[in-house]
Amino acid sequence: MFSVVLATYNEEKNLARCLDSIKDLADEIIVVDGESSDQTAQIAKKYGAKVIITTNKPVFHINKQLAMDQAKGELVLQLDADEVIDDELKVFIKKIIHSIEVGNKNDLPSAWWIKRKNNFLGKFLKKGGQYPDPVIRLYQKGKACLPQKDVHEQMTVQGELGWAEGHLLHYPYPNFELYIQKWNAYTSLKAHQLQQEGVHITFLHSLQFFFIKPCVTFLSLFIRHKGFVDGYPGFIFALYSGLYHSMSYLKLWELDKKRY
Repeated sequence: MFSVVLATYNEEKNLARCLDSIKDLADEIIVVDGESSDQTAQIAKKYGAKVIITTNKPVFHINKQLAMDQAKGELVLQLDADEVIDDELKVFIKKIIHSIEVGNKNDLPSAWWIKRKNNFLGKFLKKGGQYPDPVIRLYQKGKACLPQKDVHEQMTVQGELGWAEGHLLHYPYPNFELYIQKWNAYTSLKAHQLQQEGVHITFLHSLQFFFIKPCVTFLSLFIRHKGFVDGYPGFIFALYSGLYHSMSYLKLWELDKKRY
């Protein structure tokens, strides 16, 4: 049995595309929805998904783990609603399903890295550290879990890791407005994490977060990792990846003001 699991929140524009790519492959689809105000849950149900409604957590991986815990299949694929599996990955998953069905489960890795192509402002980024962007998403049930501490964390795996054939096609930022919305949410979350880590507003920290980290990040992505090859989208991605540090630190300052 093969399970596909997702956590969603207001994904009516993406979900159908995602589920179309796996509807003929999955034996069950589990969707944990964080009280979406749009048609996300209704769309999921049209595809035969089991939909579980819960609150939308600041650390979204909590809901992802809830979905993973509900899966009954021996093989599980965790997807985001803005992702699609390509044909090569679909063929690979079918091979793994067959291996499990014929009793070769113990000869397989516990989980697999999957290469991901990230579409940023209408362009799949080839450089800037954005490809192959491997993520652990395919795993044997019970052998992987999420730490549920950070938005960009990888699964923790018990056992050997392999590499899947094919790609996830990732469409997180079709336009700049949506990118800024998510960037704003991620910087707010990072500010809370900095506060929990005991980072304070000091001259040295200000120098680090306003100048050193942004410059190092931009130069690393745009020059060292050749983000300039991706043209204007590559420049914007590198620039705002650097400014992520400054905005997170500025929001930390606001949080500290509220505390005192």
